[in-house]
Amino acid sequence: MPRSVYKIIELVGTSTESWDDAARAAVERASSSLRDLRIAEVVKLDLQIKDGKVEAFRAKVSVSFKYEDKE
Repeated sequence: MPRSVYKIIELVGTSTESWDDAARAAVERASSSLRDLRIAEVVKLDLQIKDGKVEAFRAKVSVSFKYEDKE
């Protein structure tokens, strides 16, 4: 069985709509600059509040991607 190595990074996505949208934003942004994303795990959800009202949903997401072999 071949051996693999993965890197895990943490991102925070934000949205004025929902936590789902915030998590999706983080993953979609990561996929624009990283290849071979494998797993995304929502680690924490929180809210940004202004004047007593919810201003934004925030999702902290751990994303893993596989290191590529050098040819």
